[in-house]
Amino acid sequence: MAIFAIHLRLRKQNPDAFDLGALADATDGFSGAEIEQAVISALYRSLQKKQAVSVEAIADAACSTMPLSVSRAEDVQRVREVGKRFTPVR
Repeated sequence: MAIFAIHLRLRKQNPDAFDLGALADATDGFSGAEIEQAVISALYRSLQKKQAVSVEAIADAACSTMPLSVSRAEDVQRVREVGKRFTPVR
């Protein structure tokens, strides 16, 4: 939700006008960069249609993206395992 709020604010959109929880649910497994691209894509599509950007537009843009956590799940898991060796356990 925080990542959506950041990227919406950066693009002069009021995050309070969006259901950030629904957007977060629609983008489970997405990286911050993938969320950013969904927001940008939705803004361009909305501009082309001469409509205000909406939760539905952002969710539709996200649906057309397969996150790396899915498409390259094995690679992501390998990187996480390597990272565990360098992250102190608390």
